[in-house]
Amino acid sequence: QVQLVESGGGLVQAGGSLSLSCAGSGRSFRSYSMGWFRQAPGKEREFVAAINWIGGSTYADSVKGRFTISRDNAKNTVYLQMNSLKPEDTAVYYCAADRGLSVVVSGTSDYWGQGTQVTVSS
Repeated sequence: QVQLVESGGGLVQAGGSLSLSCAGSGRSFRSYSMGWFRQAPGKEREFVAAINWIGGSTYADSVKGRFTISRDNAKNTVYLQMNSLKPEDTAVYYCAADRGLSVVVSGTSDYWGQGTQVTVSS
């Protein structure tokens, strides 16, 4: 069983930066692939980035070069550094976890956090 708690959301101006954190529980955290998704009002949830247990990562085209996902297994935490933010990045950001990276990327993870709001003003 894995429980996930996101933090770090907030309001930022376009061009600014924010860093999100997702703290996971459970001794097996380091063996899980982790991911970030987002959902804007009136839109479907979409994949943002994911990282496997050894640090291999993948990104949505819309965030490549601007966002960086990383993890610290000693702290049971995964991060999302978001730079050059745009108004279209405004959404609730969710953390997800599962054993397989492909499962995480597909959006069908077993474990999800409660979400944290990111708002980018123009």
